[in-house]
Amino acid sequence: MVKVGFIGEGKTEQLILQSGSFQKWLSNHGIERVGKIIDAAGSGNLLPHKIQPLRDELLGFDAEKIVILTDLDNDTSIEITQKRIGEYTDQLVLVAVRKIEAWFLADTKLMSLMTDTAIFIEKPETLDEPFYVLQQLLIEKTGRGVGTKPVLARRMLKYGFTIEQAAQHPNCPSAQYFLATLQTLASAN
Repeated sequence: MVKVGFIGEGKTEQLILQSGSFQKWLSNHGIERVGKIIDAAGSGNLLPHKIQPLRDELLGFDAEKIVILTDLDNDTSIEITQKRIGEYTDQLVLVAVRKIEAWFLADTKLMSLMTDTAIFIEKPETLDEPFYVLQQLLIEKTGRGVGTKPVLARRMLKYGFTIEQAAQHPNCPSAQYFLATLQTLASAN
């Protein structure tokens, strides 16, 4: 079993990574999470001079690999995001294309359950502001919105969001890549 420490760019990523469904997925795939899931409190804290204390905390729990889940935000490529954060041999930077909230939109099963309507967003990862799209969709279909991204994340997790369901969407490659990379990491051990 490979020992992995996780860092999320913000609270939403942290909530997804510490969810029961994801923890079960890790266990089923031979990955032992070590330490707590760290909330970096924004992409500005995912810079080489600021990330080292976070890495040190996880390495103190004997993490063999450190996985960082972040958004592309306004960077022009995944490679730029990865280089901005810093490259270490024991670290994987996995990037949600645009914003992590697109993964919620990609979970078609969840969206349909929450809205009591068949919902299919063709290309969720091309949306500039998936949080806003989700907010408007929930207000329109349920009469109830969400105030903040962490509140949305908690609600989505409560109703059954999983990364695996998002990865089943034909146009959510970053969720697919995230799981495939972790599976490769586990099988390499």
